[in-house]
Amino acid sequence: MRQAARMTRTLVVMGVSGVGKTSVAVEIVTRTGWTFIEGDDLHTDANRAKMAAGTPLDDEDRWPWLCRIAAWIGEQEAAGRDAVVTCSALRRSYRDLLCDGHPSVLFVHLLAPRALIQTRIDNRRGHYMPPSLLGSQLATLEDLDPDEPGIGVDTDGSPADIAQDVLTRLADADRTNPDAPSGRPAP
Repeated sequence: MRQAARMTRTLVVMGVSGVGKTSVAVEIVTRTGWTFIEGDDLHTDANRAKMAAGTPLDDEDRWPWLCRIAAWIGEQEAAGRDAVVTCSALRRSYRDLLCDGHPSVLFVHLLAPRALIQTRIDNRRGHYMPPSLLGSQLATLEDLDPDEPGIGVDTDGSPADIAQDVLTRLADADRTNPDAPSGRPAP
């Protein structure tokens, strides 16, 4: 009897700027050895310059960037690699694009109170996105809907603790719902 091939898993670590996407993603990758890309690295120079100037991106700016991320996800799936990518994925329509044709995708929505995010952004150095854009990101953010493949995770602990929480929840979901694509938690 032939065993079915294991489906890959792609974690899209999402949320507004300053919530801890990169820190948590790096901790997940350290524990799993999965392939990783910082979604911001797929922005065009024009997008980075626009944000650095304090101008929020609009959908016209975001769609090509999201398509590049989706293509990267497809490349990882085709190669049979588990992967982690950071991406704000603020709107349902953006997340739908990332999921379209990519059954491995599971969103990890990092959650934190605005005051904590603001403190993190204010203390961050060397990032092109200024603290002034947090308000526009929070206004754009749409929480995960119950039918979306994902989990919400509070970020009040250390990145290491948050990553462990994510991996524990995924392992629990794999045990309780082994037939779900990517071990996604059942809705």
